[in-house]
Amino acid sequence: MKLAYLVAAPGIPVQGPTGASGHVRDVVAALRAQGPTRLYAARDVDHRGRFGGPSPAVITGTPGWPSWLPRWRELREVRASRRLARHVLEDAHGGWCPDVLIERHTIFSDAAWRIGDRLGRPWMLEVNAPLVDERLRFEEVRNLELARRWERSVLLAAPCIVTVSPWLKTWLETQVGCRRVHWVPNGVRALRGDRARGRALLGVDEDQKVIGFLGSDRPWQGLEVLPEVAARVGARVALLGRFQNPPEDALTPGFLEGQQLADAVAALDVGLVPYPKDAPPWFCPLKVFQYRAQGTPVVATDVGGVGKLVRGGGSVVPPGDVDALVIAVQRWLAQGRTPIKVRSWSTVASDLRRLAADLPRPRSARLQA
Repeated sequence: MKLAYLVAAPGIPVQGPTGASGHVRDVVAALRAQGPTRLYAARDVDHRGRFGGPSPAVITGTPGWPSWLPRWRELREVRASRRLARHVLEDAHGGWCPDVLIERHTIFSDAAWRIGDRLGRPWMLEVNAPLVDERLRFEEVRNLELARRWERSVLLAAPCIVTVSPWLKTWLETQVGCRRVHWVPNGVRALRGDRARGRALLGVDEDQKVIGFLGSDRPWQGLEVLPEVAARVGARVALLGRFQNPPEDALTPGFLEGQQLADAVAALDVGLVPYPKDAPPWFCPLKVFQYRAQGTPVVATDVGGVGKLVRGGGSVVPPGDVDALVIAVQRWLAQGRTPIKVRSWSTVASDLRRLAADLPRPRSARLQA
């Protein structure tokens, strides 16, 4: 079964530094390991540079848009989606026709829907957030009516939706009215970290207590509490990822991936997920899977479905309660490691391929370039 995986969002370059880009690379790598898979994306890199191991992709490009028409900026995203769809159709006309399309949901894209209708191929939508609501929290939606209407139409049209969190599944079913929604949690690379090697990478000895955070300095991460927690428990803070303004005394090895990341996570005494009260509840944070895969105790705040992911591998405390966070970290510094639990990307890929194989083939088949 040949799969086409579509990422029409200009803000998610294949080789970007964020969790979204990493998610694309890891999912596609796992899908490729199990069968023919072609990645189509609007962008390979952006102004932030190139990160992560190579992930071959058909890069379809991001159209420009006149700066004097800011109200219609969103149409740039529509054009990016149309361009991506055209590339897939051209490849199908040239001989590489996917059996199933999987699209990472983007506000102004209906690429998989359009391609599926033209080729008579089933398609699946991967939903990682309520995208209009997410964009409204952190930036501007210039044409809100169009965005709401577009998102709802695509979500309701999808023959199958996979989503990364129980919160999203509930939202899609009860608030949008979608059917055939499946919860497929994220995964992790099945690499065993070496604690000594990770400690050397961080530049600390075995006697030094280290609490860490994996990710980036996005506004919803709650990183402002880390210096206080570290001071109160007598530990150093390690920030694993790309950070613009890290605390002065934080350990910052930079962007890590693969074995180096596994080693660094294994070197942590506690892994933190300190989301504040107003953090988005729809996340399925990759950091939790990374911590648990190395037996690193997780201390997280109880936001969305994070508690289900932590269960059996750490503690969950109320968001905004720094004292509870400190107590939980102290407990795990004294108690030590937790059982290793690995949900691999291979398992995620198997789940996606199984769902894809069960999709009914549309009646129409109009192969056009």
